[in-house]
Amino acid sequence: MDNAILDAIEGFIATPWVYVALFAVAKLDGFFPVVPSETLVVTLGVFAAADGNPNLALIIIVAALGAFTGDHISYFIGRKSGDRIYARLKPEGRTRKAYDRVGDMLEKRGGLMLIIARYIPGGRTAATLTTGATKYPLRSFSAYDAIAASSWAIYSAMIGFIGGAAFEKNPLRGVALGLGLALALAGLHEGVRFIRERRAAAKVD
Repeated sequence: MDNAILDAIEGFIATPWVYVALFAVAKLDGFFPVVPSETLVVTLGVFAAADGNPNLALIIIVAALGAFTGDHISYFIGRKSGDRIYARLKPEGRTRKAYDRVGDMLEKRGGLMLIIARYIPGGRTAATLTTGATKYPLRSFSAYDAIAASSWAIYSAMIGFIGGAAFEKNPLRGVALGLGLALALAGLHEGVRFIRERRAAAKVD
């Protein structure tokens, strides 16, 4: 069964269509966060380490371009209808809290928030929509987003590449390791953020 799955995946990634799919998924994830673009980038990074196909540099470039494009679509959606989207969110819902958190970060840290938010689950869409809704300058948005998309693509692809190098003869295990590393690092980031927020709240009290 594993061999059949592996053969099917390798057959697809050996074609140029894999880059088209990667661009489309990374772009869609910028404004429709249900699509898990990290999973695809990590998986392709694993196979790049296993047999050099697809090309690691192209994975990073295409993923970054897709993310950059999707983020700008989200920015313009926010610029046009961000207020209406925010008004429809449930006050105690996770999405509303993510938007509020990103709004606070934008006020305190400006464009650096875009780079940070790209690594927060659900945060990237909230960040780009919020920057659009608040009429953040497009030139500044594009500059910071270029850094965010590029660093995210490098990070995700290299996580997969590390997993693929560790299990060169068994790419499926490499995928599992790569995704596990990505989830662990995301969990660590959220844990650190939670502790900092608790400490900040305690100082206020």
